[in-house]
Amino acid sequence: MDIKLSAKTILDKDFKTGIRGYSQDEVDQFLDIIIQDYESFEKALAEKQQEIDVLKNELKLAQSQTSSQESRRQLTSPAYTGNTNFDILKRIANLEKHVFGDKLYD
Repeated sequence: MDIKLSAKTILDKDFKTGIRGYSQDEVDQFLDIIIQDYESFEKALAEKQQEIDVLKNELKLAQSQTSSQESRRQLTSPAYTGNTNFDILKRIANLEKHVFGDKLYD
């Protein structure tokens, strides 16, 4: 970014006066520099906004991947498997009671 002016430079700028006031060429040249600086600022801001948008999208993607990995890890964790196994054994025991009745326990 090629910034030629600062706030202090703009504030301290003195224009020479001619017969009809300020030198029009000098004012025009100064305004051209200001315009170039603003164009540079606008371009830099647009680039930074694009970069921010890309990084936000990357962050969302990384968070969703982390979330899905955490979900998979929880599904395969021993605590989850143990609970599932316990539930299955409980269902089998209930099914055996229902099918075979009291014959199993005689």
